[in-house]
Amino acid sequence: MERQFVPLLITVLLPILVLPETATGHRPGNTLLAIVVSVLILQSIRTVGRHGSLVDQMFNHQIYVTFGLLVMLLLWIPVAWGSWQLPVIKAAVMASLSLFFLITSVRLVRLLARVPRVNAQVMAGAAAGYLLLGFTGGVLATATEVFSPGSFLMGHLAHQQLLLDRLTYYSFVTIAGLGYGDVVPGNAIGERFAILLSVSSTLYVALLVGLLMGRFIASKEALILEEDGVLPVALPDPSARGAGDDRAESREF
Repeated sequence: MERQFVPLLITVLLPILVLPETATGHRPGNTLLAIVVSVLILQSIRTVGRHGSLVDQMFNHQIYVTFGLLVMLLLWIPVAWGSWQLPVIKAAVMASLSLFFLITSVRLVRLLARVPRVNAQVMAGAAAGYLLLGFTGGVLATATEVFSPGSFLMGHLAHQQLLLDRLTYYSFVTIAGLGYGDVVPGNAIGERFAILLSVSSTLYVALLVGLLMGRFIASKEALILEEDGVLPVALPDPSARGAGDDRAESREF
């Protein structure tokens, strides 16, 4: 499980780094974007596809995998079509991607909450979760802009960059609390999106820091006890002690 965190971190970085190269809107750019996002979907399935009880794994894993593969199929439709210009296709792709990555983020947090110790691989998983949150925010902002044009004002670069690239930049600026002001909400929908995104990122960091600190402290305490040769002493069962006392009292009488 933990060995998949580093590949997940790398695959999350890929679409973020190559987005400027896909901003041409032509077939090579669309193909590159589809490739890197498809790799991210597959790696997400490998990392967080199975967790929980056996029944939960079998049922939810199949749904999660099926949905991920469906999202990949939708992602390649604009490549085959040759353009992202059709609003219906763009809205369907962005909405499905948003939902898939939101589910992935939640499953990743649940997975990190169950790790027995904190190491470099787990820290890579936490970093991947933060980057995935930023990328998901960009995808969700793109879907919001497609469904409700004018939700975001993107400045003079709006016609020079791919919409997903510009709004992914806005998402990371928002969750980092930078607020440069070159991309801003354009209406009430955009403002509510900014509120939800900033609150979600703050809660994610607070929750994850608490989880990892708890695991780190617990693992350190266990290591110290092991080095000192101190074994936990099982406390007597109060119910058993009560039963013994009752038997003793009955013998006295």
